[in-house]
Amino acid sequence: MKKTVTKLADGRELLYFDADDSVLRDSVDLRPLEPAASLSEIRRDPVTGDWVTVAAHRQGRTYHPPADECPLCPSRDGRLSEIPAPDYQVAVFENRFPSLAADAADHATGPGHPVAERAPGTGRCEVVCFTADHALSFADLSEQQARLVLDAWTDRTADLSALPDVRQVYCFENRGAEIGVTLAHPHGQIYAFPFVPPRTARALERAAEHRARTGRNLFEDLLAAERADPVRVVLAGEHWTAFVPFAARWPYEVHLYPNRRVPDLTRLTEAERAEFPGVYLELLRRFDRLFIEPGHNGQAQPTPYIAAWHQAPALDGEELALHLELFTIRRTVGKLKFLAGVESGMDAFVNDVSPERAAQRLREVAS
Repeated sequence: MKKTVTKLADGRELLYFDADDSVLRDSVDLRPLEPAASLSEIRRDPVTGDWVTVAAHRQGRTYHPPADECPLCPSRDGRLSEIPAPDYQVAVFENRFPSLAADAADHATGPGHPVAERAPGTGRCEVVCFTADHALSFADLSEQQARLVLDAWTDRTADLSALPDVRQVYCFENRGAEIGVTLAHPHGQIYAFPFVPPRTARALERAAEHRARTGRNLFEDLLAAERADPVRVVLAGEHWTAFVPFAARWPYEVHLYPNRRVPDLTRLTEAERAEFPGVYLELLRRFDRLFIEPGHNGQAQPTPYIAAWHQAPALDGEELALHLELFTIRRTVGKLKFLAGVESGMDAFVNDVSPERAAQRLREVAS
């Protein structure tokens, strides 16, 4: 893999990742852009202890542009985009409308009082463009292309984790308008948080409790149990196992674990990296075969999903296990699962599909 680091017109960093070491990336961003500025801050909920990011400057971000004005396509035919090159394989750049940014400290207000704790929204938000082809999705990529994306995620995890204010690096993809995606080009995002997000904080607590009670690692026991009784296992390889969790919150939800526990992407071996693309692409393609909608000639419609890498925090995370959580908000043909009173109001999920049935269905739609 070749990594090329350059700058956009407003000073934001842009990185190209190429499988071919001979590729030259010297295109210059010719747009007349003003320097980007972030007004982000984080505020702690005094009741739950959770940090909430306030980023009011993001109201003006790009929203559903037509395909011929997509800012993530290459710069071609006289149209300039966020990617100055006329073509690329994988490109990563600092978000122009970030929720978190290194310069957020410049706009910080006072520390507040005991029930109004606040701090600068320092950190970093990056956009990861999986391919230059606007019409594709991640599931359409070749294994070589998917491996290059994995290499980019790994590179960014290493670099961002080393930043002084970063506590956790989170790589994810939102796919589909139903999820709230505002740019149709195949892409994901990376957040480098200045705090440990609530989901990870709870996992740390549960892992510590399990270790104190049993002397064993929670995630190793969890994976061993699923593999021993594979009723919820969807796909198993030499190095990776995908299963529907016992207490799945979403109608179709799959967790993908390396069979050897590691805290983050940087610790994967070459053998684990080599097997991942084939396993992950098969999972995504199965998701796209889940729902056949009437009126579409019996063809499955693209399934909206969120794919989320859970990694250990930069500090104090050796008990956690790297894994990817893939889930859709679609519960059946033409119907979505909305987070209404019980889920949104009390954070208490009710699932309309049994995990065992979801796993069976995902096995049925195998390639």
